[in-house]
Amino acid sequence: MTIISNSRGALNAGMTEFQEKLRQQHENSMHQELGKLLSTAEGAEAESSQRDLKGFKQLFHRFLQVKGPSVDWAKINRPPEDSIQPYERIRSRALPEGVASSLNKLAVVKLNGGLGTSMGCKGPKSLISVRSENTFLDLTVQQIEHLNKTYNADVPLVLMNSFNTDEDTKKILQKYTHHRVKIYTFNQSRYPRINKESLLPVATSMGLTGENSEAWYPPGHGDIYASFHNSGLLEQLLAQGKEYIFVSNIDNLGATVDLHILNHLVSQPAETRCEFVMEVTDKTRADVKGGTLIEYEGKLRLLEIAQVPKAHVDEFKSVTKFKIFNTNNLWISLPAIKRLHKQNAMDLEIIVNPKTLNGGLNVIQLETAVGAAIKSFDNALGINVPRSRFLPVKTSSDLLLVMSNLYRLEAGSLTMSEKREFPTTPHVKLGSSFTKVQDFLRRFESIPDMLELDHLTVSGDVTFGKQVALKGTVIIIANHGDRIDIPAGAMLENKIVSGNLRILDH
Repeated sequence: MTIISNSRGALNAGMTEFQEKLRQQHENSMHQELGKLLSTAEGAEAESSQRDLKGFKQLFHRFLQVKGPSVDWAKINRPPEDSIQPYERIRSRALPEGVASSLNKLAVVKLNGGLGTSMGCKGPKSLISVRSENTFLDLTVQQIEHLNKTYNADVPLVLMNSFNTDEDTKKILQKYTHHRVKIYTFNQSRYPRINKESLLPVATSMGLTGENSEAWYPPGHGDIYASFHNSGLLEQLLAQGKEYIFVSNIDNLGATVDLHILNHLVSQPAETRCEFVMEVTDKTRADVKGGTLIEYEGKLRLLEIAQVPKAHVDEFKSVTKFKIFNTNNLWISLPAIKRLHKQNAMDLEIIVNPKTLNGGLNVIQLETAVGAAIKSFDNALGINVPRSRFLPVKTSSDLLLVMSNLYRLEAGSLTMSEKREFPTTPHVKLGSSFTKVQDFLRRFESIPDMLELDHLTVSGDVTFGKQVALKGTVIIIANHGDRIDIPAGAMLENKIVSGNLRILDH
């Protein structure tokens, strides 16, 4: 037994030594390739590229060290009761008269790095029209302008762009020159995609065109901490007296500034002040993959599905065990970001995102998530907010909901219509014929009345005439090669429409 044990130990030691050499080889090769790429950059680009690739080197080094899932399932506990507070408790406290002074300590940051490709659009997703010809960006500017006018405050808007969205976004910002909102932008980093087999960059230069058009990527919203600091904007906002940023995805139309949460943050004594708030909301079956809050080694921590050992994925998706998920609406202390960046103490788990390029090459992207930093901040807190604060538009099905009479638009904010009897939104599933925004718009002469709708499924070649009303459960399925036209003024209640039905106006 002893001999076997010793030889096994020697074998393990040999393997570890071999793995370490292999890791070192990969790292050295990567550094050489990055050096070659940097030599192709010129002028101002060379400086920003050097900074980006320095961050990438650190991420790649950590990626090579990672062994297996980043959590030990046995160590996972439910968060303590007081670490996730119900929104009603926060809201029950009356707002002070000087709420404007609290607003002057705030900046709003929108994550604006995404393209509208999943909805068939070119350019930044924030420039897609979502309601009354207003884009995501229009609505955001209207919301903050309304706040500034109502409370005579100075809340700036900060956009975190990516190299994909920066140029188009900056062009459009000129239209807001006379609005009562200061708008700042900064760019998140640009990292090289890695060949899955060789673990080397696929890029041949720092360029973004030709054979390099797919070689680079923005490394997820966790990059906000480093790029915000590197841009100089962090120092600029601190110098203006800003203490907190409210961070959210630009496509989440429910993510508006909440005065009660802000008041809760700024009214705490300095020594116990909360440095990080994550808004969470109750899971439904549609949210089973969303990240959740756990207690891990005495700290509040975000657990993403990518970190879960395969044997426990079903448990993670359970609505009974993990009842809440992260909306990615975050309130973060600016002085704390500065401190943690200075100490190099921001510990973000690496997300390995596999992709296949147009030519069929398998690559990986190393990314991080902004919410993963929660464990690095002091007195972090989850607040269980109403579902209305999570209204993302990721698909044309989501777009149909926000364009409909289910919501009313006021000062850039969407609120559920008082005429709807149920506070929940209908479940809408539109088929592939509706995926692209321009196809979606072509198929609706006007957006149907959906106030009394519970469930809608549409599949195949289907069009809707003007002033159609949908109630209860409606399922419309056009078979392959067939077409269904729902006529103007039609009222469908608890109906299944299928086959080859071409209904024409009377």
